[in-house]
Amino acid sequence: MANNNDKMRREEAGRKGGEATAENHDKEFYQKIGEKGGEARNND
Repeated sequence: MANNNDKMRREEAGRKGGEATAENHDKEFYQKIGEKGGEARNND
């Protein structure tokens, strides 16, 4: 059986990805994607 100790858990990968995104984008970026999500949800 393979040793998976060196693999990253999904939770950790998501956290690291979120931190990297936050470093590269500002508040306006998150507002825009939030608006897009709201619009898509209203179109259903």
